[in-house]
Amino acid sequence: MAYCSSTVSTHDGRPPPTLINCSSISRLIDFSSRSNQVFFTTAVKPCYRKHRFCVRCEVQPKLKDLVTLEQGDASSIDKSKSDAEAVASRITYHAEFTSSFSRGGFDLPKAYHATAQSIRDSLIINWNATYDMYEKMNVKQAYYLSMEFLQGRALLNAIGNLELSGAYGEALSKLGHKLENVVSQEPDAALGNGGLGRLASCFLDSLATLNYPAWGYGLRYKYGLFKQLITKEGQEEVAENWLEMGNPWEIMRNDISYPVKFYGKVVTGSDGKKRWIGGEDIVAVAHDVPIPGYKTKTTINLRLWSTKVPSADFDLSAFNSGEHTKACESQANAEKICYILYPGDDSLEGKTLRLKQQYTLCSASLQDIIKSFEKRSGENVLWKEFPEKVAVQMNDTHPTLCIPELMRILIDLKGISWKDAWDITQRTVAYTNHTVLPEALEKWSLELMQKLLPRHVEIIEMIDEELINGIVAEFGKSDPELLEKKLNAMRILENVELPSSIADLFIKPKELSAIDTSEMSKVSDNGSLADEEDEIVENNEKEVDLPPIPIPPKLVRMANLCVVGGHAVNGVAEIHSEIVKQDVFNDFYKFWPDKFQNKTNGVTPRRWIYYCNPDLSTIITKWTGGEDWVLNTEKLAELRKFADNEDLQSEWRAAKRINKLKVVSLLKEKTGYSVSPDAMFDIQVKRIHEYKRQLLNILGIVYRYKKMKEMDSVERQEKFTPRVCIFGGKAFATYAQAKRIVKLITDVGATINNDPDIGDLLKVVFVPDYNVSVAELLIPASELSQHISTAGMEASGTSNMKFSMNGCILIGTLDGANVEIREEVGEDNFFLFGAQAHEITGLRKERAEGKFVPDARFEEVKEYVRSGVFGPYDYDELIGSLEGNEGFGRGDYFLVGKDFPSYIECQEKVDEAYRDQKVSSQSSAI
Repeated sequence: MAYCSSTVSTHDGRPPPTLINCSSISRLIDFSSRSNQVFFTTAVKPCYRKHRFCVRCEVQPKLKDLVTLEQGDASSIDKSKSDAEAVASRITYHAEFTSSFSRGGFDLPKAYHATAQSIRDSLIINWNATYDMYEKMNVKQAYYLSMEFLQGRALLNAIGNLELSGAYGEALSKLGHKLENVVSQEPDAALGNGGLGRLASCFLDSLATLNYPAWGYGLRYKYGLFKQLITKEGQEEVAENWLEMGNPWEIMRNDISYPVKFYGKVVTGSDGKKRWIGGEDIVAVAHDVPIPGYKTKTTINLRLWSTKVPSADFDLSAFNSGEHTKACESQANAEKICYILYPGDDSLEGKTLRLKQQYTLCSASLQDIIKSFEKRSGENVLWKEFPEKVAVQMNDTHPTLCIPELMRILIDLKGISWKDAWDITQRTVAYTNHTVLPEALEKWSLELMQKLLPRHVEIIEMIDEELINGIVAEFGKSDPELLEKKLNAMRILENVELPSSIADLFIKPKELSAIDTSEMSKVSDNGSLADEEDEIVENNEKEVDLPPIPIPPKLVRMANLCVVGGHAVNGVAEIHSEIVKQDVFNDFYKFWPDKFQNKTNGVTPRRWIYYCNPDLSTIITKWTGGEDWVLNTEKLAELRKFADNEDLQSEWRAAKRINKLKVVSLLKEKTGYSVSPDAMFDIQVKRIHEYKRQLLNILGIVYRYKKMKEMDSVERQEKFTPRVCIFGGKAFATYAQAKRIVKLITDVGATINNDPDIGDLLKVVFVPDYNVSVAELLIPASELSQHISTAGMEASGTSNMKFSMNGCILIGTLDGANVEIREEVGEDNFFLFGAQAHEITGLRKERAEGKFVPDARFEEVKEYVRSGVFGPYDYDELIGSLEGNEGFGRGDYFLVGKDFPSYIECQEKVDEAYRDQKVSSQSSAI
């Protein structure tokens, strides 16, 4: 999928600097909501300049009208009763007849399931009408393939999008429950982990709201990533249980399943066609989840795959012989593919399982897409039109196998020539890059892939060979050094021999003998000197036992395959897209400059303002004159003319306090810690990773605490602004350093929170098992949010947008979408620190050369952590990563020490701004 162009305008007349007054907040919301709507508009348009039409321009307006005409009003209630009475009737019906609970009683879990099923009825009506219309119009459809969809709770979002919040609230009240209590019974769907999955879910919401023909594809993970527990030992992981009570939103499609094959071999038939036979066969089964748009009848689909084997594969004979494990082996092997998101891959078994997951997603989804295309085409299937009806977007490198799989289906099963299949594939598929981290640009063992997917390796080898020929044709053979450099950077296969015709170009002439040629003239006719040399070499060989030269592994570079196999490559923020072009894929960018583009990420304002922050939403609606801003976020600009209005500021502060009180209760419930709502809420919530630098944050807090302890109580109160520092996020189970960071945060919190000298002046709280529902409480309550990644390493970030939308000021580096947010809100409304992206390489080089001189305050903090003040845990490996000049786990690769001085100085400015705001508020009250 490539996209139409769009622009985001900036504002003039920026307000004066302040931390939390309405002037800066209105600008933050204006940027984040309005601009993210624009970002979505650019990010979901399945249009490419070679195509005949743009779906948004040509089809989308018709769809909106036709879907409405076809289906009528699916959210309408029986008009013979009041809305609330009709809703209550539907809920009680499902509690009686479709409930998975025992008869009698109507407790909260049962109320949730019955309520969800009653809403699902309306969604199904809209959903069926939407796809009936897509079929009739045979529109071009976008398909978004992602290993993650971090959906969050669905009930409140669905009720709100159908404009039934009032009716459901009243109906549930009649039935003895509050809507918010029923909503709280829904577990977060454990289908994602971080920004990658949340972005995918925001896309689906906005695709539906903007009436785009679209579909999402993912896997139905039984146990998710993991549920995070925080104990004295730090982070512990247990399996998610989100499906234990059933999922009322999904519909299992027993009639929609596809075969997926692993292993086996490739044979050539008498007709010359390749066939992949034998091996291990499983079945992917569809589970559909409806995704409703806001104030539209368009309801799109998220199709999730589970895996199984047919009953015939159960070895009844072995079972009856007592070999129970053997009898169930094939079923267990199939089911475990969808057990866990991102299973540990340190072992060969883990790597194999991950590759199986990726291929299952790609194969089942493409078979489904092709079946739909053939059905809509009728008897006259024109494969050359496939890219004009289908756009497949790969969300990062996980779905890369779409490229060889589509080629395999077209060539082996549909009988299309290689040339035509390659043209179709390239015009159909596009790739979104989400990272510049080398470890995230996936590389798979060629040996493993040959065993698991032998036909796909043949296809990848042919693509690689075509690429080699294209590179040679472009750069010629006159400069072998340049050509070798290009091939090493751009090939799909790494450490794999080149075709002999190309490899011969790089054969270097053998070096002359170590004996000077002048000495050769002294050699006697009987070769005595040569004999002496042979003897010396022979003796040396006996004396020196040289270690064998390691053979580098042969790898498949999935990111390179994405770039080669697709028609568009996009980064997800302006600075990230430039890094993609100038660094990550620079050789490809020079080769195919038109492929590369930027699509800055965005978030849906429905979930991230309207539903999660109702008090703020009410204020915005009041002062902008209506709810148009929820869809047309440009309307938020109207807040600017009221920025200095004391009534608006007072209402704004009151809404913020209400949200802070909710978080006070949440923290008490989740952690046992009591915090003051009068303190500044300083929040960093995101996946735990060294480049995101939660370590910098907690070391800054340690410095703050140490300075507090060196002062008397009066001086502390004068010097420091009260803060509640809140962390949240999961460290991957096998990421030891990230788990040490979690341990340090919790140890620091345990010490500070129980220090009577400090009291409410400083609290540090780690919220366990951070997810979308927790975010929906924390973000509206935030006053300062930290986005402090090493510059150039965060692709975009979307939580920075969510915080900004809810009236929060950011402290951060010039990284990801921070750059664009700062441009929009103004330099005075963003607390900036740290090295910039273009400086990072040079700073790392200086460090490797031993030229870095750490700040005395940084050394002081490291020693304070090592002193044992935060407990007996040995933090040498964690602190040691910040020391030394280079080497694995050393040399401070993420520049925590370099940025530490500017970070703590910037935090002092935050304190000053917050105190000034409090003084001005008090003066206004007087």
